Amino acid sequence: MSEQVESRGFSVESNGLNVIADADRKGRPSQLFWPWFGANVSVLGLSYGAFVLGFGISFWQGVVAGVIGVAFSFLLCGLIALAGKRGSAPTLVLSRAAFGVRGNKLPSLVSWVLTVGWETVLTILATLATATVFERLGWGGGTVTKVIALLVVGVLIVACGVLGFDLIMRAQTIITVVTGVLTVVYIVLVADKIHWSTVSHLEHGSTQQLIGAVVFVMTGFGLGWVNAAADYSRYLPRASSSRGVVGWTTFGGSVAPIVLLLFGLLLAGSSEDLSTAIGADPIGALAAALPTWFLVPFVIVAVLGLVGGAVLDIYSSGLALLSIGLPAPRYVAALIDGVVMIAGTIYVVFFGTEFFGQFQGFLITLGVPIAAWCGIMLADIATRRSDYAERDLYDAIGRYGDIRWLPVLTMIVATGIGWGLVVNTYASWLAWQGYLLGPFGLGPKDGSWAYANLGVLVALVLGFLVQRIAGARAVRHQEAIA
Repeated sequence: MSEQVESRGFSVESNGLNVIADADRKGRPSQLFWPWFGANVSVLGLSYGAFVLGFGISFWQGVVAGVIGVAFSFLLCGLIALAGKRGSAPTLVLSRAAFGVRGNKLPSLVSWVLTVGWETVLTILATLATATVFERLGWGGGTVTKVIALLVVGVLIVACGVLGFDLIMRAQTIITVVTGVLTVVYIVLVADKIHWSTVSHLEHGSTQQLIGAVVFVMTGFGLGWVNAAADYSRYLPRASSSRGVVGWTTFGGSVAPIVLLLFGLLLAGSSEDLSTAIGADPIGALAAALPTWFLVPFVIVAVLGLVGGAVLDIYSSGLALLSIGLPAPRYVAALIDGVVMIAGTIYVVFFGTEFFGQFQGFLITLGVPIAAWCGIMLADIATRRSDYAERDLYDAIGRYGDIRWLPVLTMIVATGIGWGLVVNTYASWLAWQGYLLGPFGLGPKDGSWAYANLGVLVALVLGFLVQRIAGARAVRHQEAIA
């Protein structure tokens, strides 16, 4: 990489919603490994072991749910990343080809809420983990510690989000190496806490419980990234291997979560007390089994892993905010999202209550509309035979139109059906969901399908089928325009 490109890592990126110029497209698909691995190597993956077992399934069922949920959801990211290579624009700009220039404001809004929510969740976890470890070290884990931790984490995330792509790529490479090594050390240190005799005797759950765990893992991992999947592949040359884009995105995103989740299953399955503690403080609880000398390195690996994910989120949330229509440069959008992120963290850390129930409700609720959008986007990508007409992505009277009502209505209807088929028992503010379970004979009185959260899968499939079948003609018409 040239001196000129390297120096841009510490300057504010000027690119926003624009198409990346040919002269600025660089790299190879294999370089996608670093941002995706760095964003998902967080020790939070260990906590998912407890989350998955919370569905009442056995260790081996948890393995199945983890592998399928992680790998399939990141495969969706890999497929959507193809659009970035073909169009060299952000994900939520390329989505205009399906929804229309103004019609795309709907998925842009949902995407913004999801990414801001995720970056806030990760900041919350980093703050709580730091306070828990400092308390154990006797350095104080109260309000002052939390405030300092929040400031440090917030500055790191916002700085990377504001400066942009080149710094993010460099930071993620460092985060990958540091967190990868320290996570391996963590696994070695707590391996003796695993009791196979206890884990192997966990009772099997029903098929419905297994599906519920798969859906939860999907929404917690790859499905939470699909709306940003093309934001990084857009910098690759058009001639880059499509198979490489899909493969490296999928592999980079899924390899660390699968390993961490499987080890988390062993840890959580060995200790009911640990599983319970994770519900209140998913990262801090993992420090309980560590020797004192490794607590500071643990804070480093925990915070860096969470920051790695939040950095990608704040970058993409800024792009989503611009796609909604904010008339400002990209770095201003990132700053706005940083303020929202910090405000949300302050509320939860200093005034909130139990974490996991609200977290699960957040994932499943927003997982439904994002799944519907993902299905529509995948069908649109699969139908297209040529690259995007770049100028028309920004012109409401161009070939992609102003509002394309079929995808817009499909997303709304699929979301409405999906919310009717999910249940969030731990989040009282979401008690209205699940309104279709009774009429379809899937409610608690009719069986245990109520907790399989089928609405996410239904929204994904419905979005794909409607757009693939009914929207194909519109795509052919767009591509026929000279």
